[in-house]
Amino acid sequence: MRQRRIHRWLAGVASLACLLVLTPATGKADNPIVQHVYTADPSPLVHNGRLYLYTGHDEDGSTYFTMKDWRVWSTTDMVNWTDHGSPLSLSTFSWAKQDAWAGQAVERNGKFYWYVPVVNRATGRMAIGVAVGDTPIGPFRDALGRPLVENGEIDPTVMIDSDGQAYLYWGNPNLWYVRLNTDMISYSGGVNQIPLTTAGFGTRTGDAKRPTLYEEGPWVFKRNGLYYNVFAAKCCSEFIGYSTSPGPTGPWTYRGTVMPTQGSSFTNHPGLVDYKGGSYFFYHNGALPGGGGFTRSVAVEKFSYNADGTIPTINMTTSGPPQADTLNPYVRQEAETIAWGSGIETEPAGEGGMNVGWLENGDWIKVRGAAFGAGPSKFSARVASASAGGTLEVRLGSANGTVAARCTVPGTGGWQRWTTVSCPVSGVSGTQDVYFRFAGGSGYLFNVDWWQFTA
Repeated sequence: MRQRRIHRWLAGVASLACLLVLTPATGKADNPIVQHVYTADPSPLVHNGRLYLYTGHDEDGSTYFTMKDWRVWSTTDMVNWTDHGSPLSLSTFSWAKQDAWAGQAVERNGKFYWYVPVVNRATGRMAIGVAVGDTPIGPFRDALGRPLVENGEIDPTVMIDSDGQAYLYWGNPNLWYVRLNTDMISYSGGVNQIPLTTAGFGTRTGDAKRPTLYEEGPWVFKRNGLYYNVFAAKCCSEFIGYSTSPGPTGPWTYRGTVMPTQGSSFTNHPGLVDYKGGSYFFYHNGALPGGGGFTRSVAVEKFSYNADGTIPTINMTTSGPPQADTLNPYVRQEAETIAWGSGIETEPAGEGGMNVGWLENGDWIKVRGAAFGAGPSKFSARVASASAGGTLEVRLGSANGTVAARCTVPGTGGWQRWTTVSCPVSGVSGTQDVYFRFAGGSGYLFNVDWWQFTA
């Protein structure tokens, strides 16, 4: 993790133009939604009023799809995202060898099932495993101790129909499905192949072996009685297309393009969800410094379905969606809840959850749309430092904006030896974008676990 700073600096020099576009000097650019690790293959899930996002994780400096674990993030406002770390990895599956690629998590009967493709060590082929957890952020465990299904293909997606029947779809170069049983870890009726016809999935030219546009990454869901299959189309570079059907297994009719080919990643991967009265389209690109086809980043756009249920054309932006709700600064907020960050890392915290760490002078975190009302009188934060500590500055509007508070962080004798510091706040009211800026001497300063304002 610490080597990433060197990698980011080198990548930043090589990608100065990208930096100029994406560094939010005006506080407006919030796509990609995660900046401190590379993410890919988004899978959104709404549970108890919160949106959880399951992603893959591209390793720094990758020159292939080098992926060893999956990550979980969540939000209540679509702009501030909480890092829940990695509750699922290759090591979760004793039979898995490599390639923690694109999966999807769903909830049923109070359990959370995460379907992922990995290489089966025994056969050397891609297989679909399923992990189960008791909460949306895990921890997750191998539900079977073996693959659920294996035919050498990838990218599982799950749809639970209105009649309760669940379907698991997957495939590249083909498209397959099984009918899952209610236990979500077994299936009935065998493995079925969906015919890839040009009527159903569009016409590809120049590749006799693949006559349709379908490539990989299906995302199947039902909305207002219509079934949708949104997928990555025509590698390479891919665009996102979609088909619809009156039933869960077809016949499918190709409907056109959702997101045209764009961005610096030659792959893309869709995930669609409705949340707090809006519809959202998740995808990935290579937009961060050092990014590309093997170092991708997840982003999101808000959209509206057309009156006839068709999906409009959606383009990548650096601004992302509008904030869906304000953030409450008067309850404990995790330090790893971030709209945008510069120079920060996260790690598992000794007191549970995650903390922000490896902070150096000038690093900062932005939180959007905190609703202060009449204003706070005090700011508190949970901190730890194995060095001499430093200063946690609360600034408004930008990383160099007006200082509303300065808390002195002492050395605590360890990076996981925590104490709470507090300091007075002045000049804060209304709804504000808040920047936490970390200041001090050379080297790593301190870690932050959580923060809270007092009214």
